[in-house]
Amino acid sequence: MSSSEAHETRRTGKTSEAGGVSEAGKVSGVTTSGPLPNGVEATSQAANGPVRPESPVRPDDPVRPDGPVRPDGAVQLDDVRHEYGRGRETVAAVGPVDLRVPAGEFLVLVGASGCGKSTLLRLIAGFEQPTHGSVRVSGAPPRPGTSAGVVFQTPRLFPWRTVRGNLDLALRYAGVPRARWPERRAELLARVGLEGTERRHVWEISGGQQQRVALARALAAENPLLLLDEPFAALDALTRERLQDDVREVAAQTGRTTVFVTHSADEAVFLGSRIVVLTRSPGTVALDLPIGLPRGGGVDADQLRESAEFNALRTEVAHAVKSAAAA
Repeated sequence: MSSSEAHETRRTGKTSEAGGVSEAGKVSGVTTSGPLPNGVEATSQAANGPVRPESPVRPDDPVRPDGPVRPDGAVQLDDVRHEYGRGRETVAAVGPVDLRVPAGEFLVLVGASGCGKSTLLRLIAGFEQPTHGSVRVSGAPPRPGTSAGVVFQTPRLFPWRTVRGNLDLALRYAGVPRARWPERRAELLARVGLEGTERRHVWEISGGQQQRVALARALAAENPLLLLDEPFAALDALTRERLQDDVREVAAQTGRTTVFVTHSADEAVFLGSRIVVLTRSPGTVALDLPIGLPRGGGVDADQLRESAEFNALRTEVAHAVKSAAAA
């Protein structure tokens, strides 16, 4: 559980309905692709537990003569493998995987259900430690709740709080001075297209708007890395396309390194500057494909989706996913 959720639970006696521990003390509403020893608490932690500028330097942080290197969000996976269970019940979930994600890249992990996409994302977030190999973010082992902002399949907002209350809680634990909250909150809501909603409660806005709030919350701390685990899977097609447009634009504006998990070839080609297709479990890299479609401001999303190049790439990725799942 994140520090913000823990504080909120102590204050109100409640926890988020979307994930965590219910009032009865049972884990509820958490979507995973396999056993998750630490995932319930650590997952919620990353949603609200962002970087504090004053964090002390650890021995494994990259350093230079004038102090620690500024994090850039680059991701490095070396011979990463991960298993669940023990003995005869051991299940290989993913690996071996060797992967480099340069700073500022938008990488999409795509593959059939159960191939290990979400497992890789949890390893990059630091929610779990790989059984074998190493994961590094900005040159150091990932720290849950500080190395990256995370957006999950469900928004995981506090339903008894307003939109403003959810964002203020994230800003508080991001170490943003209280005097800057109104300005920063307005910036975040404008960035995700939710101006004028800050006084509405979570249950008063649509599912798509809730997911926009979750994205704004992940952006509250200016982490150099953003991780998204199939955040639009439960939304209708129109809302999904609108949010894809938003995420693509946010990534272009902020320059954050982004890792996005999906099973959709269409979504992968539209969002990514690079696509990695995984084989069936245990997931390994079946295809590593750079995407040369135009990015940044001024790109007409509808025209892009209708272009011959887009459709050719979508066909290539869809074929690769089917082949990798059948292999």
